[in-house]
Amino acid sequence: MTLGVAQFVVLAALTYRLVPLLARLHARIGVVLLSPSAAEQLAERVDTLTETRAGAMNAHGAELRRIERDLHDGTQARLVAIAMRLGAARESLDDPQMMERLLREAHEGTEEAMVELREVIRTIYPPILADRGLAGALIALGTRSAIDTTLDIGDVGTVPAAVEAVAYFTVAETITNATKHSQAVRTAVRVSRDGDRLSVEVTDDGIGGADETLGTGIAGIRRRVLALDGAFAIDSPVGGPTTITVSLPCGS
Repeated sequence: MTLGVAQFVVLAALTYRLVPLLARLHARIGVVLLSPSAAEQLAERVDTLTETRAGAMNAHGAELRRIERDLHDGTQARLVAIAMRLGAARESLDDPQMMERLLREAHEGTEEAMVELREVIRTIYPPILADRGLAGALIALGTRSAIDTTLDIGDVGTVPAAVEAVAYFTVAETITNATKHSQAVRTAVRVSRDGDRLSVEVTDDGIGGADETLGTGIAGIRRRVLALDGAFAIDSPVGGPTTITVSLPCGS
């Protein structure tokens, strides 16, 4: 049986209208069926957090060993030397010149021990964060930077200490990398808060091509961020620019 012209036109019109609708319906069904379920997404998230927590614990253990080594081999050794010089000075009361030299050496050793202690403390939690807060610490960091650094810091409110430390180290490490490796002459830092997320973005005008597998700097930033259940992204095409973006949960 052949179709009449009118029937053919109607069928063609229906096909023209229905095929796209059916295709979209099929696509939506496919997305629903192929997308991971809530349980699968949760399991994947737990696996990611478990991996990042394990990495953070390993890094934390290594950091503790480094601090212990620095204190034992550096500061403790200097304090022992100071105590010995002070003891010798006490035994040299009848030799003013010897006593003066020993006291001078003990004083110099005390200053050196204080410098080493400040360096150790700075790697744990920069004292400037406690003194000036995140905004003040970043302003000081930008002022000390070897390359031109512009800062755009919004009202971030109260931020947990752990988040402040990660944000600070992110900016510090990124500026250091830009100075040492990217041939950059300027960096731009932007810090803002949206609800319970703190965002940090650092861009430099260097040569780009940053590869986190070639060093510990970028990998260290990623590890710190993921340990706090944050998000890390890097965009560094060859020729530049390089942009590192970090998002950290900081409470509502």
